[in-house]
Amino acid sequence: MKMKVRHVLGISGGKDSAALAIYLKDRYPKLSIEYYNSDTKCELVETELLLTRLSSYLGGIKRICAAEGSTEETPFDHFYKVYGGFLPSPQARWCTLRMKLEEMETFVGDEPTISYVGIRGDEDREGYVSTKSNIQSIFPFRRNIWSVDVINKFFQPKNVDLIVSLYKKFCPQDLLDEALLIVSKPITKSFYYSRKINGLLDISVKTFNKVVFEFLKTTNLPIGQLEEFPLVDNEDVLVKQDIFDILERSGVGVPAYYNKIEFEVDGKKGYYNRSRSGCYFCFFQQKLEWIWLYEQHPDLFKKAMSYEKNGYSWNQGESLSDIIKPERIREIKLDAIKKQEKLKTKNGNKIIENIDEDNDAFCANCFI
Repeated sequence: MKMKVRHVLGISGGKDSAALAIYLKDRYPKLSIEYYNSDTKCELVETELLLTRLSSYLGGIKRICAAEGSTEETPFDHFYKVYGGFLPSPQARWCTLRMKLEEMETFVGDEPTISYVGIRGDEDREGYVSTKSNIQSIFPFRRNIWSVDVINKFFQPKNVDLIVSLYKKFCPQDLLDEALLIVSKPITKSFYYSRKINGLLDISVKTFNKVVFEFLKTTNLPIGQLEEFPLVDNEDVLVKQDIFDILERSGVGVPAYYNKIEFEVDGKKGYYNRSRSGCYFCFFQQKLEWIWLYEQHPDLFKKAMSYEKNGYSWNQGESLSDIIKPERIREIKLDAIKKQEKLKTKNGNKIIENIDEDNDAFCANCFI
């Protein structure tokens, strides 16, 4: 017996999740998607403005918040106290776990759920995949919309005969022999998952999606509970410029923290901006972004500084009080100018985005 399946989309306050929500609402209006935001109460005012405009466009965004009922000012303050003043870091991301992932999974509960994630087609990284079997991630902007757990299950050797039969049923005849050759070829060190996936996608994205969808109907995964899934026929691959175009056309607009602000050091000009959404004190942000925060939101920078106690700092080996020393600011900005000039020359004087803005060190789970 098929079960009812929920469709959810986490709005982080960044450009990609916002554009994905708009894209799905406009292109697939029959999908009943629940939009939610994991509210940390530590976001920039620019992020809150984006959420307000987007909520109006979508017809509402549910705000879910960790540590409800706490006497602390924010969920972060609550868990900061719980963890004894130990700041989160790339090695100990308790902020993401406690303020976002746990709340998201509580929000979903045990119902079969499809979670739509805004990883773009020009990004080489995986997005959020839940450890709970009732939550299945889909990536509509990528050529391969399926999550790694689905792909691993799909390509298990015991499924070869089933996949062959499905390709015989759904693949155009003139493409069948090539597809079956790839399907039947075992995974090895020289013929790994990504090569096998790309080979089948090169033949036909729609056929691959149709076969995966039909395979999922033999499993207990959420999409397997659906009679039909419209994204099976989607061949769109959206990249960064597409995201900006969607936001501008919709009237929602691009989050203001992406706006480049010019600065000058020793007669040389550069720019800075924030590259992503997230808490104002996110430890993943670049040194230049900390300077942006110091100069554009000094009150928030001061609050971030107040958390640095007992030897704990947001940046390993350098405290915020060290970063804002005049000579250090000058050094960071000059280094940024040098990188920007080099990248501009490399790209033939084309407009470029913030340095390293798609650094894979960022925690993808922050953006569900």
